[in-house]
Amino acid sequence: QRILRLAEMCRRLETEEEKVLPFYPSSLAEWEEQNARRVLEQPPMEPLALALQDYVGLERFWKRFNKAKLEEKALEQARAALADRNQNLRGLLQQYLAGVAINQKVP
Repeated sequence: QRILRLAEMCRRLETEEEKVLPFYPSSLAEWEEQNARRVLEQPPMEPLALALQDYVGLERFWKRFNKAKLEEKALEQARAALADRNQNLRGLLQQYLAGVAINQKVP
């Protein structure tokens, strides 16, 4: 039920572009896509692969979920980089203000 609620929330929050083009561009090379298509056309033999066929409908949800997680991680990294930069700038500002205070004391 939680996954279905998340999928419903994703549908409400998706952009117009995602509504019109619900799939993402592939990052695979052409020959990799051909290999993947060939493998997908073969009937599955393993029990796990057979079981996964029941969950093909959730593939779109997992793509969006993974995309959101990747964006979240990228934002965390950007936030950490900005925090480091902010700390460096604060240190430079403190050095500058300390230099100004010393210069004002020395007439």
